[in-house]
Amino acid sequence: MAATDHPPHPGRNDPPGVMPAETDRHERTLIAWPTEVRRAFFGGHLEAARTAWADVARAVAGYEPVTMVVNPGERASAEAQLGEAAAAPAPGVTLLELAIDDAWMRDSGPIVVRRPGGEGADDRIAIQFGFNAWGELVEPFDSDAVVATAVAEHLGLPVLSAPFVLEGGSIAVDGAGTLVTTERCLLNPNRGPLPDGSPRTKAGMESLLSHWLGVERVVWLTDGLTDDTDTDGHVDNVVAIPRPGVALLQGCDDPGDPDAATAAESERRLRAAGFEVVILEALPRTECHGRMVEVPYLNFYVANGLVVVPVTGHAYDDEALGIIGEHYPGREVVAVDGAMIAYGGGGPHCITQQVPVVGQAR
Repeated sequence: MAATDHPPHPGRNDPPGVMPAETDRHERTLIAWPTEVRRAFFGGHLEAARTAWADVARAVAGYEPVTMVVNPGERASAEAQLGEAAAAPAPGVTLLELAIDDAWMRDSGPIVVRRPGGEGADDRIAIQFGFNAWGELVEPFDSDAVVATAVAEHLGLPVLSAPFVLEGGSIAVDGAGTLVTTERCLLNPNRGPLPDGSPRTKAGMESLLSHWLGVERVVWLTDGLTDDTDTDGHVDNVVAIPRPGVALLQGCDDPGDPDAATAAESERRLRAAGFEVVILEALPRTECHGRMVEVPYLNFYVANGLVVVPVTGHAYDDEALGIIGEHYPGREVVAVDGAMIAYGGGGPHCITQQVPVVGQAR
């Protein structure tokens, strides 16, 4: 096979492949530009949101290429905010005009898995999971429901469509067979039924995750953040896996806060599953445009040679950055202001989606 060839497309019933760890080397990062469609969602602060998205894109673009998906007709705003990065040689930011509704590429973008292939072959395949905007939280979402396929086809990747709803922010994988998720999100009826029409169950979801992402076991936490009513407790707010067997866990330094009890139960379950657990003790909250928002450190993004971490100026910031740097050696830890992305409902991890390189490289 030539280097650009793909192995035979998996059959309808064949497992597509294995989802690599985020720490595996990336070909690029995907980000979506905040859209006019969601101007009201950002409370009239769309330009501030775009600045925050651009800050993350510029940070990542210094280490790996970024493909920024932009709604047709909104390219000029992205070029103005991104400045020289949009015209810079790789690694830099390349703008790709496709119809989108929202800017949370972690959840609407393709999840790329690796599958068995011949030597030198491109072993990657993109999965288009169902997307219903977090249980039809916002509308419209018809463009976001198909954007994973559009992006993957632009990148020349074969695509398989999974017959159930799954968001990238609802799972954390170690690339070695283990996936961590939350019951509140993955078992939520608002995400739709199992492919056979029956209600979601742990056994049913575990079977689907095994088939579509190649995982061998699922570790179930009860919840993410209590106040995360947008995504129903996405795990990427509270857990990151720097290497197999180790989990970073978002703690809470207020014992009266419901998140403290949730974190304690998450720690118990992770340890029972054999993880070494490292807790980041503080859960920062800050005011942004008149609203108090939570900015969990764990919603960071791991790129090639880089970790982008949301901060707020909290007294614990330096300690958190140090812990993260210790567990991601060889990567620069870059802090970005996390308030505006949190105002929209997420963090750097929520707005990014990695595309791994060909082959089993870390």
